[in-house]
Amino acid sequence: MHPIIEKGIKNSLTYENYRALVKQLVEDHATTGNDKSEAMVNYTKLNDKRMKRWDKTIKVSEEVKQIVSEFNQKITWLVIAESWCGDAAHVLPALNKIAELSDYINMKVVLRDENLELMDIYLTNGASAIPKVIMIDDETGEVINTYGPRPSEAANYVSRFKAKHGSLTPEFKEDLQHWYNNDKGQNVIKDIVEILCRLAPICQ
Repeated sequence: MHPIIEKGIKNSLTYENYRALVKQLVEDHATTGNDKSEAMVNYTKLNDKRMKRWDKTIKVSEEVKQIVSEFNQKITWLVIAESWCGDAAHVLPALNKIAELSDYINMKVVLRDENLELMDIYLTNGASAIPKVIMIDDETGEVINTYGPRPSEAANYVSRFKAKHGSLTPEFKEDLQHWYNNDKGQNVIKDIVEILCRLAPICQ
């Protein structure tokens, strides 16, 4: 295993502990990350509410449950995130719903700004975009796939807007939040199941 990835795993939290951390940050009027501005503190507060809602409401179909139950390769998902990140607040609860279905999937969360060497290995188009999922084969220590920072449909939505307008506007970012709210985690679940199907012969 790459020593930087090994260090990232050592520095990581379970999803449950990450959620507890975010709740505590809200109580302390604080945030993760290097930017401790009021805006980031407020984003953390908003994201705690988002994750609380998704933890309760994201649904997983019986078909997906069956597919994931047949996955039998021990892997670790090392997810790079920060409490202020809106995309992470929508994506991580969906990832956790899948991980909870399998004893073979170990999901860990690591903070980006405390692990910049790790983030630098997994940039997206040169940017430190999060959340980023690093999928590691527990037996070999090899990275077998990555995912993120956004589910496939949202990523395409963002790419089309950037191609046309150059950068994301506040109005577009609001529209993206509406997209996440309407999707209810299903695009993340679909994407992840497709990755699991490529890793192991479990989908017919």
